Amino acid sequence: MGGFDGVGHIAVLDTTLRDGTQGEGISLSVEDKLKITAKLDALGVSYIEGGWPGSNPKDIEYFRRVQKMNLKHAKVTAFSSTRRPRIKVEDDANIQALINAQTEVVTIFGKTWDLHVFQALNTTLDENLAMIRDTVSYLKAHGREVIYDAEHFFDGYKGNPTYAIETIKAAAEAGADWITLCDTNGGMLPDELKAIVTAAKDSVNVHLGIHTHNDSDLAVSNTITAVMAGVMMVQGTINGFGERCGNANLCSVIPNLELKLGFSCLPLGNLALLTETSHYVSELANVVHLSQQPFVGTSAFAHKAGIHVSAVSKNPSTYEHVEPEQVGNKRRVLVSELSGVSNLRYKARELNIDLPLETPESKKIIQKIKDLEHKGFQYEGAEASLELLLRKGLGQFRDYFQLESFKILMEKRENNGIVSEAMIKLKVGTETVHTAAEGNGPVNALDNALRKALEEFYPEIKEIHLSDYKVRVLDEKDATAATVRVLIETMDQEATWSTVGVHPNIIEASWQALTDGITYALYKKRDKKT
Repeated sequence: MGGFDGVGHIAVLDTTLRDGTQGEGISLSVEDKLKITAKLDALGVSYIEGGWPGSNPKDIEYFRRVQKMNLKHAKVTAFSSTRRPRIKVEDDANIQALINAQTEVVTIFGKTWDLHVFQALNTTLDENLAMIRDTVSYLKAHGREVIYDAEHFFDGYKGNPTYAIETIKAAAEAGADWITLCDTNGGMLPDELKAIVTAAKDSVNVHLGIHTHNDSDLAVSNTITAVMAGVMMVQGTINGFGERCGNANLCSVIPNLELKLGFSCLPLGNLALLTETSHYVSELANVVHLSQQPFVGTSAFAHKAGIHVSAVSKNPSTYEHVEPEQVGNKRRVLVSELSGVSNLRYKARELNIDLPLETPESKKIIQKIKDLEHKGFQYEGAEASLELLLRKGLGQFRDYFQLESFKILMEKRENNGIVSEAMIKLKVGTETVHTAAEGNGPVNALDNALRKALEEFYPEIKEIHLSDYKVRVLDEKDATAATVRVLIETMDQEATWSTVGVHPNIIEASWQALTDGITYALYKKRDKKT
């Protein structure tokens, strides 16, 4: 029960499937929750809080099906509240649903703040203590490991410290295995949180946990502060998902504890799975992964300024606080208008391109990149277009087709809405191909016509498809005459790549990105040396 010593194991309770799903825009099916359970178990967290079985049929089904999973690291825990006021614990439907979930571990929350006892529960302070004791002892009698979450503990302590301590003593005396101190409103500052954690630690002889929310943007900091003050469990979510401003982000908490403070949170070597897990959860939750997220974001180890890249090339620690591989991420060098020769050389090496330093070709390519970015091109998120640009500049590229012309027609039909048709004329080698195709929009029609024209010559085009299409207006003041940037993401069974196009005409910008995507696919499959 000692304080911070920089060593030891910290248990991780992941509540992405329960508290995380309370975040706005986050919804997970039962299948999603089961897949994430398997991913979290592979990562090696200690506990997975799967949901509240008394609250909805989805969670009931989840707990029924998760019993059949062969988890190697994590214990699944079901969540509920203490019994309701003025009834017997065995008569509380939520508690019986908790028992029926048949998990080895259960998590229950109870009221700490006297304000909530009076105004939310409409009961007395003594009855609230009895609710805590009755529920914990009942669950212990049924053979469960019990994690008691002291809801609003810090606000409760600030309002009535004596009673707040009485509530966690009640849980401890009833046999709770863990007592989690919750900053439910997310308003605590690290120094005051540390003092209150210390007071709690001195009052009960039970391992403590910490559960923080991010309403003051301090959830990660407060969690780490609590660990340094002696708590042995951290609760949080992958990517910080959660109600309002979210929960403590385990993708930041875990690497800070392991890499900076010397604690172990995951099985040895599993920290390298963190970035993959983070992106996987975002994908299943159908939300955009935050590129600037520390440790696991695609921009976390991205370098843009030429001076930075030059230094990182010599010694990565000059501009990186940890090695990206430690968390399963990778270093990225961005080529942009801020680039120098160092960026281009590093990027060329990454792409297996031989680019001699300070050659006329390299200077010419850098100048061209700067000119194009001045027009609105952006290669930070379109590395396939960048590679094509580099190889063309170095004479390491051949054209797979040449456009002679295309024409797009739009027709509004009474029953079928708007239909687009694209007619395209290409030259492939010495042959000229003239074809047409329809689509649900002009870009889709153009894509279909281009593929139709090329498939006879390049059958592998059938294996690729567009996976994302984004348009950004670059100069809003020009209204409908504004220049637009189009980013297209293309994928096959092996990889995903992004390309860019810029023009005042959205069709032309789309054509640039579209043809780069297909050209890169052909180059990758036919000519690229790996």
